Amino acid sequence: MTLRKTFTSLVALIGLAVATPAASETLNDALVHAYEHSGLLQQNRALLRAADEDVAIAVSATLPVINWSISATNQSPRAPGSDLIALNAAISGSLTLYDGGANQLAIEAQKELVLGTRQSLRNVEQQVLFRAVEAYMNVRRDSEFVALRQNNVRLITQELRAAQDRFEVGEVTRTDVALAEARLASAKSLFAAAQGSLARSIEEFRTAVGRSPGSLRPVSAAPVSRTIADAKAFALRNHPSVLEVRHSVTAAELNIRRAETAFGPNLSATARVGVNQDLDAGREFGLTLSGPIYQGGRLSAQVRQFMARRDAARAGLHITNHNVQQGVGNAYSFYEVARASRQASDQQTRAATVAFRGVREEATLGARTTLDVLNAEQELLDAQANTISAQADEVVASYSVLSAMGLLTAEHLRLPVQQYDPSAYYNLVKDAPTVRSEQGQALDRVLRALGK
Repeated sequence: MTLRKTFTSLVALIGLAVATPAASETLNDALVHAYEHSGLLQQNRALLRAADEDVAIAVSATLPVINWSISATNQSPRAPGSDLIALNAAISGSLTLYDGGANQLAIEAQKELVLGTRQSLRNVEQQVLFRAVEAYMNVRRDSEFVALRQNNVRLITQELRAAQDRFEVGEVTRTDVALAEARLASAKSLFAAAQGSLARSIEEFRTAVGRSPGSLRPVSAAPVSRTIADAKAFALRNHPSVLEVRHSVTAAELNIRRAETAFGPNLSATARVGVNQDLDAGREFGLTLSGPIYQGGRLSAQVRQFMARRDAARAGLHITNHNVQQGVGNAYSFYEVARASRQASDQQTRAATVAFRGVREEATLGARTTLDVLNAEQELLDAQANTISAQADEVVASYSVLSAMGLLTAEHLRLPVQQYDPSAYYNLVKDAPTVRSEQGQALDRVLRALGK
């Protein structure tokens, strides 16, 4: 009996009251569905679009601000010949001409935060895909466990019948029959437990992938060719967690420079055009140069505060670097252990299979007892279970290495999906378009499509 022969569909084995597609599917199929239907990815894409809008908001501070106003004023007491109510309509505008670069620094800081949010989205993508890998392999593992336990029940039932037949002709004692009965009861209990584990794995698959599993095909471990040192160096350069914190550090440094500009002068221009109820027009234009003299130490405190936040971000980068390196080392360790365990389990299964067949043949000739057969079968069952677990662990560990390096993405895995372009929405909003502009109308169509 091989492991491949023991793996069959869930419906055929245990008849769970769970509808599962009959179609065979691969791990890539599950990853594609998880990528396309993940609510977590959709949530974080929306958060990225919100961060993109922060750039547009920062850009708007460098552009003219134009407002309109209409006022009605009751004059009491009123001058002879004047109207009871004075009406005025006006259009006013203002523009910052010089602020020491504060607005431009704010734009650059927001751009860094957008880049960091993109890396956060990459991290979420890795989490979504890795959860799908684990869910896929757990269903496969537990499905094979169910098949294995079911086959074990069938074999022990046969051994029990054989023991009963031999007892009736006096070849064995009642003890042999009782041993077989006890072992059968234990096998049925383990079979029921395996069914429960499979049911839980199916529920996790539904949550991680977005649908029920079909007949899952075998999976090979992901290719992992780098050494640990190379993998750590690669992760420090490319892991989304590291890149996200680096952008946070850059944004914090820009915010310090922005806070320092508050000590300098600010030049702004204002203009106003108005008309009253008599259609008398008025125009105003002015320049305002202003700057701080004394604000109770608030500006200095803000600079120091941004410096502290910069230092905290740098410390966070230091921590993240160590965590990423540790993650790569742990992932490689688990992978090496799983690979060695799988190789040893394969050898154990082959040897246990030969031993079980030999003991069973010897038992038919009277050279072995029922207990010997049951023990040999249990050793084979344990070996097969170890092999199933080791195969699943090796696959999961290989994808864990990819995740630790920052490579568990739809792009690196070459999944046949329409990959989300984080720059598409940003390019539409980065110049702060108005609602009535052509670009603003395009944005409106995009948002309506996303809302659907």
